[in-house]
Amino acid sequence: MIIAYHAVFSAYGFWLPNDPRGSWSDFVGSWELLRFGPATKVETRRSVAARPHNARLREATKKALKFPPVIWTESQILVIGRGFHKAVDESNYQIHACAILPEHVHVVMARHERKIERMVGHLKTRATQQLVDTESWPGPDRPVWAEGCWKVFIDDVEHLQKAIAYVEGNPAKEGRPAQSWAFVVPYIV
Repeated sequence: MIIAYHAVFSAYGFWLPNDPRGSWSDFVGSWELLRFGPATKVETRRSVAARPHNARLREATKKALKFPPVIWTESQILVIGRGFHKAVDESNYQIHACAILPEHVHVVMARHERKIERMVGHLKTRATQQLVDTESWPGPDRPVWAEGCWKVFIDDVEHLQKAIAYVEGNPAKEGRPAQSWAFVVPYIV
């Protein structure tokens, strides 16, 4: 039985459907991006971020986006966290780990009556509203998030503990300090 999820969702422009390292997309929905190749679907649930790839092709593809890729500032990351907190309060989600990085987010969330895709959508919506309400975002026409999320279903305590440790350690992998969010609750065995 599923007890939790590890979800990763990204800022607009971070991981494109035809990323040369692979993606979880079935198609490229933009003609401007399609000229750089079809979707590079992979079936693995393991991260493909470290795979060798053509970085110049990836950067050229990003330049073809309608808007520049999003990279959140430290203050925007804090505002996103406040939006997540609001979503947690509204729906009683249990988030056991969260890392909000400049271009993507990792969360480990306990199973809930809602599907993980809907929970992630709720987090994104409240974060976007916070960004707009605090005038931390250029406007409602500028996308904040990429569509969808990458998710792993967690069905045992050992896997859950490893996912929590992975997410908690993620900021350090990018040379950033550890994060502590008031909406994160520890997992108790």
